[in-house]
This record gives sequence, structure tokens and C-alpha cells, in this order.
Amino acid sequence: MTLGLVMIVEGLVYALAPSLLERMLELLRSLPENAVRQIGALVVVAGLILVWLAFRLGV
Repeated sequence: MTLGLVMIVEGLVYALAPSLLERMLELLRSLPENAVRQIGALVVVAGLILVWLAFRLGV
């Protein structure tokens, strides 16, 4: 189920805002590798917190 939700969100980005996606990819290419790693780590932590909250709330 979760994978399906991720696919829906990803698909919406490609379908509704492809130019925004291209600009974001260009921005990521311009950032230093260390900054991209930090952003990735923060996204992982945020995702883990959301999953933990979902389990705690019984969703």
C-alpha cells in the first residue's frame, strides 16, 4: 500500500509539473554532494517520523 502511495505522488509530480521537476533536478546538480546527502538524510528521518506517528496513531 505504501509503495502505491509513493508511486501516486511521484506520478503526480511528473504529470502535473514536469518543468518544476526539471528545475529541481538542475538545482540538485548545482549543490555540493555533501548538501545533497544531508537533504536525503533529512528526508529519510522525516519519513521515519511519519511512519512512526502513523503506527502510534493506529492509522
